Amino acid sequence: MKSALFLETLEKEGQLLADAAERAGTDAAVPTCPGWHVRDLVRHTGAVHRWAAAFVADGHTEPRPMGEDPVLDGTGLMAWYRDGHRLLVDTLAGAAPDVECFTFLPGPPSALAFWTRRQAHETTVHRFDAESARGGTPSPVATDFAVDGVDELLRGFHARPKSRVRTPAPRVLRVRATDADAVWTVRLSQEPPVTSRGADGDAECELAGPAEQLYLALWNRVPIPAVSGDPELAALWRETSAVV
Repeated sequence: MKSALFLETLEKEGQLLADAAERAGTDAAVPTCPGWHVRDLVRHTGAVHRWAAAFVADGHTEPRPMGEDPVLDGTGLMAWYRDGHRLLVDTLAGAAPDVECFTFLPGPPSALAFWTRRQAHETTVHRFDAESARGGTPSPVATDFAVDGVDELLRGFHARPKSRVRTPAPRVLRVRATDADAVWTVRLSQEPPVTSRGADGDAECELAGPAEQLYLALWNRVPIPAVSGDPELAALWRETSAVV
């Protein structure tokens, strides 16, 4: 996907998140994030938006801690969130294509492409969280965007030393989007997972489903649509894949 499409997605998803949060109310529990209420979700996502925008706007080339969540609630919190989302979208839209700043995942061809993609996915997953608190039918996730999100998660986040998805002996997990030409082979061991595109050799377990459901399931928001083979590997994913 091109950065312009990620930017459009970020703008739309951020607005949907705010709309769902306002309808749910900041006291509402977030079923997909046990222990959180809508105010926690909005504070967290708003802080992430400002943190990301600062890297691009100020050209920070080293990691920086996220700022403290604001002590705001109700309409004040929602106004703060909307302002931060607007700031992020405008910062990314106005940045030079060759801006240099810190990034933390492999894959995108530039820092600007990284942050636009990352924040589009960050906001989409948390929009789903807000809609889970609101109730009703969630907004759809486009198939190609969901495929990209699975790729970012498997070949980006879980390629890092921080990934806790490990096995004592080598194992092979397959991930397959049933409505797209998208398959991943995830090789597990005592080291971080190594993921390649395509069905490379035999797998002991396969996680499959439509790309949208697979995307949300791998982020532990919904159940895995279909599991075949050794269910222990599916359980391992659920228990250890939370991103830290």
